Amino acid sequence: MPDLIVLGFKDTFTADEAITEMEKLQREGLLSVADWARVIRDENGKTSIRQGANTTAAGAVGGTFLGLLFGLIFLMPLAGAAIGAVTGAIAGKFADVGIDDKFIKAMGNQLTPGTSALFVYVIKATTDKVIARMEQFHPEVLRTSLSEDADERLRAAIQVKPETSSTPEPSSTTV
Repeated sequence: MPDLIVLGFKDTFTADEAITEMEKLQREGLLSVADWARVIRDENGKTSIRQGANTTAAGAVGGTFLGLLFGLIFLMPLAGAAIGAVTGAIAGKFADVGIDDKFIKAMGNQLTPGTSALFVYVIKATTDKVIARMEQFHPEVLRTSLSEDADERLRAAIQVKPETSSTPEPSSTTV
C-alpha cells in the first residue's frame, strides 16, 4: 500500500529541486512514486500547486481516441475526435487521482509564506539510499501516513544535522 509523505522546505525553490532528484531516483529504480504534488507559498501568501499527474491531458488523449473510434463508426472521424477531446479534457479536469486536492490546498494554506512543500505518494523505496540523496535539501517531515515507528525513524534519519565549524573557538585565557 502506498504511503503519503509531505516534506517542507525553507524556501520557494527547493521543492522543485527535490522533484528533479526524485525523478532521477525513479529512473535508477530506487524509488517508485504513484503521484506527487508541489506547493509553493510565496511571500504574499499566494499558493501555487503543480501536480505530477495531469488528468486533464490524459482525459483529452483518451477522449480523442474514443471520439475518433465512434466518429469512424458514424463516418465523422474528425468531429468525433474533436468532441471526444473536449469531453475527455473536461472529465479529466474534474477527476481526482492520487493525492487529494483538498488536502494539498489545505496544507498549502498552512505553509509559512516564502516556503514550499512536496507531497509524495510512495509505492516503494530503497529507504537508506533515497534518504541519503534527499538530505541535501534539508527537508522537514510535515506529515506522513507511515506507522508511528516508521514515521519516527524517517524523522530521525532526515533531521537537519548541525553543521560543524572548521574554525576553532577563541580561547578564553587571560594574559
